[in-house]
Amino acid sequence: MNDRLRRVVVVGGGLAGLAAGLEAADRGAVVTLLERRPRLGGATWSFRRRGLWFDNGQHVFLRCCTAYRTFLDRIGSAEGVFLQPSLEIPVLTPDGPPGSIRRTPGPAPLHLAPSLLTYPHLSLHQRLKVLRAGMALRRLDPADAGLDSVAFGDWLAAQGQDAAAVETFWNLVVLPTVNVSAADASLKLAAKVFVTGLLTRAASADVGWATVPLSALHGNPARRALERAGAEVRVGAAVTGVRPGSSGRLVAHVNGHAIEADSVVVAVPHDVVDSLLPPGSVRGQDRLLELGTSPIVNVHLVYDRPVTDLAMFAAVGSDIQYVFDRSEAAGVQDGRQCLAISLSAARAWLGRSPSELVEHFEAELARLLPAASGARLTDSIVTREPAATFYGAPGTDRLRADTECALPGVYLAGAWCNTGWPATMEGAIRSGTRAGMLAAGSRRGSGHRFGEPGRTSPATVWS
Repeated sequence: MNDRLRRVVVVGGGLAGLAAGLEAADRGAVVTLLERRPRLGGATWSFRRRGLWFDNGQHVFLRCCTAYRTFLDRIGSAEGVFLQPSLEIPVLTPDGPPGSIRRTPGPAPLHLAPSLLTYPHLSLHQRLKVLRAGMALRRLDPADAGLDSVAFGDWLAAQGQDAAAVETFWNLVVLPTVNVSAADASLKLAAKVFVTGLLTRAASADVGWATVPLSALHGNPARRALERAGAEVRVGAAVTGVRPGSSGRLVAHVNGHAIEADSVVVAVPHDVVDSLLPPGSVRGQDRLLELGTSPIVNVHLVYDRPVTDLAMFAAVGSDIQYVFDRSEAAGVQDGRQCLAISLSAARAWLGRSPSELVEHFEAELARLLPAASGARLTDSIVTREPAATFYGAPGTDRLRADTECALPGVYLAGAWCNTGWPATMEGAIRSGTRAGMLAAGSRRGSGHRFGEPGRTSPATVWS
């Protein structure tokens, strides 16, 4: 190896680690990426069962999330997603007419007013209060650290929002983006979601999702992109620690061997960091566990016939939160339909058996979709991510770590880091990009950049 080239080791092959490795390689570093699992992609992966592909969870992105969209461009996956030309979320209920949250061609925030004024799940009085609360929310600054001391639910109550408005509108946005209910979420995180996603630019909240299995969208093409950029990728490589070496360089200990590096990016979950780094390497290292975790559960149901023509929809008055038609990505044929029910902040469902969950949500879908009551299930599976994200409650902001560590040459990456975003794919990519830039020895933008302001690429998350 040319001694003038900077050697970077990336620990972790999730989205943050993949972004860090690509950024460092694109800036001329010699990169080795180490992932303990036999696959890349972190919390976004797929598996094949009985001839069908299932994702571990439903991951959704918004048009405003430029870093994730640019990442897809970089790894050659942009064609594997669908992005709504204009925001439209049908909202079904078992007990009344359907509604929708959609935008009109007008400027923000007026682009949402027509759909909210006709929203059937609230009275006219409640709709007007929602609009007034939205205008008040738009005036908040998501960068204001003081907002993190307030619960979004308390703020909504002060704005005159009752339980019905929280359930049928505010939670439709907060649950899938923050993975915490509106009552318990940090106002700072909620403000970021609404101000950036819904209330500043009309097109920002257009929703997108994968049309291929997640492993085909992220892990597999990212590995090919890394290897084309000259990086070495090792899976099944369990790193047990990162320490200063006697030569003045850093040493990553993996599978009984030592790898020297000029810089190391630690792109692992927040509850793993302390086991890899010496004490005091990270600001607030002894408090990282206080970030907590919040689970996501998905119930996948395969019907013997189509039961809806909607590509996705939300539900109120039901235990169902969101439903996505995954037939194309699953490879379903013979006239069947595969629906994925996505449940955020799903701690109440973790203790239920797969058969209980399938039975319950099959019945819930039948309440929402009349055609489902006459259809037969041909397959089903439940996927769980017990620690899908950190728990985005008030007090979260001060616990999230910065990219740079007290241990020189070590940088952190992950959706839990201090990105200003909730724990989403967008936050993961942004943190990885910055860590990769710093690890490569650069503090100024040059070459390829993820999420560069003003970039427009074809198609980030909530999850």
